[in-house]
Amino acid sequence: MVITRLALPRRTFIRGMGATLALPLLDAMVPAMSALSKGAPRFAAIYCGNGANMNDWTPATEGVGFAFSPILKPLEAFRDRTLVLTGLDNFPATDQGDSGGQHPRAAPAFMSCVHPKQTEGADVQAGTTIDQLIARQICRDSKLAPLELAVDRNDVVGACDHGYACAYMNSMSWKTPTMPLPSETNPRAVFERLFGSGDTAEARVVRSQEDRSILDGVMQEISQLRRRVGPRDGAKLSEYLDAIRDVEQRIAKSESYNGDFAVPERPAGVPETFKEYAELMFDLQALAFQADITRVSSFLMARENVNRSYSEIGLPEAHHSISHHGNNPEKMAVYSKLNTYHVETLAYFLRKLQAIPDGDGTLLDHSIVLYGSGMSDGNTHNNFNVPVVVVGGRDQQMKGNRHLVYQKGTPLANLSLSLMDKFGVNLERFGDSTGELDLLSGV
Repeated sequence: MVITRLALPRRTFIRGMGATLALPLLDAMVPAMSALSKGAPRFAAIYCGNGANMNDWTPATEGVGFAFSPILKPLEAFRDRTLVLTGLDNFPATDQGDSGGQHPRAAPAFMSCVHPKQTEGADVQAGTTIDQLIARQICRDSKLAPLELAVDRNDVVGACDHGYACAYMNSMSWKTPTMPLPSETNPRAVFERLFGSGDTAEARVVRSQEDRSILDGVMQEISQLRRRVGPRDGAKLSEYLDAIRDVEQRIAKSESYNGDFAVPERPAGVPETFKEYAELMFDLQALAFQADITRVSSFLMARENVNRSYSEIGLPEAHHSISHHGNNPEKMAVYSKLNTYHVETLAYFLRKLQAIPDGDGTLLDHSIVLYGSGMSDGNTHNNFNVPVVVVGGRDQQMKGNRHLVYQKGTPLANLSLSLMDKFGVNLERFGDSTGELDLLSGV
């Protein structure tokens, strides 16, 4: 038998007129006559501030085949991939000689398991976060370093809350203990970081006015590639290119809301509703994973102390205010409705990852997605028994369909230590950890 199939390296780019496009994993990148390759590991951390109504979050039953709680119900479609973890404490976010500050401490502590230093100046300090440590291990040959994304711009600098600098509120990812990483909130800027589109603000203005696609500059190269690959790869290419065009069109639509204003260095338009905004940012993360541009992302889906309202689901009150329910049953029901809305948005991302083929499975098969908050009850600013869910991880031997309950005083850091071990980051200690979590792999 003569094998004539095209062989492509995994890190293949198409270069055209002013554009460079990374390709998804194609069969042509797998050696001829071999089995499908195993997809690269990915990690996504998603943070939702202001806690949750733990009464409606915590499943009523433990172990395998648990009953999904009202808030977590949107994840039931991913039962076999879902781990709900109860009893983990974000102790580094608690008061430790300082007064107040649970909001600015919550996210950095959730991600680094280190108590952030109370300061209003530039001498901020927390700890290197889990996403950055995993990225050092699995992004060595990626085009880009991790993506740090958020919804809701917050350009306030200086002091934000109880003697804490705004950097603590604005950043969930820290490259080093003294280097918080700003989260990008503009979809266009994220898209251009992934795929490129003009080296200057002027070039981006011209492109915006021409209503061109980044794909226009590489269509000739794409056509040539189509003729050289098989039908399966052709279908994969079509799906990938359609996803890029869809994201471009949604970005353009969101920017059109600001059409009467001069185009700034980076277009300021964002979708009108939280759902449209968050889903667009999730689509960008999925594209980055699909093209193997990066393998790690962090997403601040709701900042601590955020004042966003959700009128599209009948919640005109600000998120932070909703979390201060005062144990009023009616207000707690509103809190649960908002918590569920956020989990529904998480489920959108999971469906996206599950629908994208990657090597011998899907992106979700090769990913671990961490979702949670640095507080449990936002009403009392409680940092114990915080809400945490882990989804995915087939390739990392994560066994889902379980609600695991840990004894009082178990550090959240033990989960971080265990997850990092899944990606080959072998540390003896992380923050206030006391060891890896029992039963995380179901062994």
